[in-house]
Parts: sequence; structure tokens; C-alpha cells
Amino acid sequence: MPSWIGPWEIVIVVVLILLIFGGRLLPRLGRSLGGSLSGLKKGLQEGTDEFREAVKDNDKPVEAAKPKTPKTPVVEASAKDPQDGE
Repeated sequence: MPSWIGPWEIVIVVVLILLIFGGRLLPRLGRSLGGSLSGLKKGLQEGTDEFREAVKDNDKPVEAAKPKTPKTPVVEASAKDPQDGE
């Protein structure tokens, strides 16, 4: 706990929260906050797992890429047009 937060500050914050939200709303807020935190934790875990899987896949040796040969022959255009008659 940080040194600038003492027990009296915590008591004051709790009393202010009780005054603002009331006793009926606090359990609902707690459940909502708990669900949000568990969802965040689950999302972080999934992200970490995906990252580790990507790093694992990246560490595998990659076969040398073969140069692709074009399926159709490349025809170079000539400077003269054969239909001109010249």
C-alpha cells in the first residue's frame, strides 16, 4: 500500500462511497466490478496464450521459398506495330 494512503483516508473514501451510492447499490456495483475484472483477466490470459502460440510458430524453421514461375509466357511488346505495315 502506498505510504500516502493511511487508514483514515480509506475510511473517509468508504464513507463517501456509502453516502453517494447507498447501501442497496453497493452489492450490484461490486458484482459488476468483479465481473469486469474477471473478464479482463480472462482476456489478458487469452491474449498471452495467443502471443505465446505466435512466438512458438515463428520459431519453427521456415523452408526456403521457391521462386514462382509464371504460368503464362511473358510477351515483350515491340516498338513497331505489326499492323502498321511498316
